[in-house]
Amino acid sequence: MLSAGEWILLPVPLNKPRGKEEKICEYKRSIFNDVVCSVIRCISRVFFQPISFSVLQFKVAGILRPGIAKEKELALAYALGVVVANIYSPFTGSYELLFMPFMSLMAGVAEYEVSKRVRGGYFLCGVVIAVIIPLSVAWMLYRLFNLPFVLTLPGLLFSEQLINALGSILFKMIEPRYRWWGI
Repeated sequence: MLSAGEWILLPVPLNKPRGKEEKICEYKRSIFNDVVCSVIRCISRVFFQPISFSVLQFKVAGILRPGIAKEKELALAYALGVVVANIYSPFTGSYELLFMPFMSLMAGVAEYEVSKRVRGGYFLCGVVIAVIIPLSVAWMLYRLFNLPFVLTLPGLLFSEQLINALGSILFKMIEPRYRWWGI
């Protein structure tokens, strides 16, 4: 028997369907992520152009790539950032504006899929993307400039692994203090 002032609360389902407003907010967050990543990549590539487009490619914005492990949408943002940043490449052409963004998207998707299987490991995901991209760049350099694949690949692997390791460390330091994904 209920006394005065007591209420009976009906159980609420755990997986309540999202409302239209929540879906719109999620869509806006996705667009925001894409824009922010593209702008960061573009600014960093312009500012660090001398080290971004050589055989040892230290792309400072690459430290953001391990974050794709937690946010699938960042794979698209990464590919869009490559398009925008490669406009400033001294070798702008179909390889820089079509092939590399496509390979970046594929590398980002592969990184995310690996992340799902190992529960969001930044380091392993950084390794995945830092193998696919150097293979793509080495092949592109061979096609464009006839540079030997076996000579360009080791340096590219080194620089990409280094940048992704730094990014993984950064995300591991941020994660315990701030849950940046799924906001």
